[in-house]
Amino acid sequence: MFWSRKRDASEAESAAGQVSVAAEELYRSGKLHCAEAVLKAVKDRFRPDLPEEVVGLATGFGGGSGSGCLCGAISGGTLAFALVLPDDRKKVMKLTRGLHVWFHQQYASTCCRVIRDKDKGVCPELTGKVAGKVAELLS
Repeated sequence: MFWSRKRDASEAESAAGQVSVAAEELYRSGKLHCAEAVLKAVKDRFRPDLPEEVVGLATGFGGGSGSGCLCGAISGGTLAFALVLPDDRKKVMKLTRGLHVWFHQQYASTCCRVIRDKDKGVCPELTGKVAGKVAELLS
């Protein structure tokens, strides 16, 4: 088990805040990595009708797809867009670009290895922020 981060009341009130908190807690539990936590938190909020097995689609994307490249939280977010909007490829692409731009502005890179070299403990909070941004973009 990992520690919990203190949050203000307004953060947990919005849909994006709830998804953010859920994803961070899933990551901190040690049961899911970044991509899985983002996908599960978004799925639970926007597509609770889908089976839990869909979260397994994100398994290979943790830790920058196992190689330290594209941050797994971004990959999980991309999968989540497609999960929620299965019939709107253009919208999924637009949202994915928006997430990528936002992430780069926040962290100056989208590369897992580069981000973790700067701050090894950033992943739990980063996972929550990405999940929250995905929920915000979907709302």
